[in-house]
Amino acid sequence: MDFTPEIKDKLNQLQQKYTAMGQDMASYLDGLLYADFLTYWDYIHLDTLLSLQSPKTPIPDEEIFIMYHQITELYFKLCLHECRQIAEHENLTVAFFTARVKRINAYFNALTTSFEVMVDGMEKEQFLKFRMSLLPASGFQSGQYRMIEICATDFIRLVDKSKREELKTATIEEQFEYIYWKFGATELASGKQTLTLKQFIKKYAAQFLQLAKDRSLTNFSALFHQLQASGADVSALAEELRKLDLYVNVEWPLSHYKSAVRYLEKDPVDVAATGGTNWQKYLPPRFQKRIFYPFLWNNDQMEEWGKGWVLSVLKTLKSKD
Repeated sequence: MDFTPEIKDKLNQLQQKYTAMGQDMASYLDGLLYADFLTYWDYIHLDTLLSLQSPKTPIPDEEIFIMYHQITELYFKLCLHECRQIAEHENLTVAFFTARVKRINAYFNALTTSFEVMVDGMEKEQFLKFRMSLLPASGFQSGQYRMIEICATDFIRLVDKSKREELKTATIEEQFEYIYWKFGATELASGKQTLTLKQFIKKYAAQFLQLAKDRSLTNFSALFHQLQASGADVSALAEELRKLDLYVNVEWPLSHYKSAVRYLEKDPVDVAATGGTNWQKYLPPRFQKRIFYPFLWNNDQMEEWGKGWVLSVLKTLKSKD
């Protein structure tokens, strides 16, 4: 058969490609000839994916718990994929930056709107039984989530609010000692670091510190200021960063707070989280007041940060009970 000009052109391009690499194009064509057609299930490793749920108990709703957390980590991986594209772009533009932050916001929107699976998608009695087999593991130990935070803002914004001013010029290592989430993983009775926190630090501390150093000039906050200083119109980018601030620092922790209230609130003493974390003070946005981009909010907005959301959730959940 006669090859069309388009096919001949493609063959010529392939020949040039493989010649430049010192490779024989005919050998690669043999490989293509004998290879099987790709299938959907092979491409996404579906059988492997569906085999990754290994409940620790025979309680049915535990499998829901596992799958939702796996889905969450895949969304976090998507977010980090976008974070790397932004930070490592050789000629970053406002348009590119804005488009990628929009993607991250879409991922967090999917996460926050789907978290009802965790709030109402399991029987409370089942959850309170199987959770005891998970000790001391905790969703607190999501390393990817912490990496998203590091990529999103100046590292000092992740330091506990009581220490931010004091440690403003400190090294990243010194700031890391007072990173906010360490104060959320303390034993309720003694105030000591939980095993959950000790495990987490042992596994991820070196990665977190290296990422913080790598992103010192390429986190979202730093890059925003660089583009703004260049005279570019950053209004659309500012709007997306405000949305990201709310998703990560209000909506997402609030989703967890709703779940904790649903399953762990109990008179007269609340049930402890699996990691022993003091969730009552760690999760509510109004207590932590983590704000990535204070320069994009006014004083009133920051003063009331998360307060209305938390109070409305408490009222709604208590009315259900």
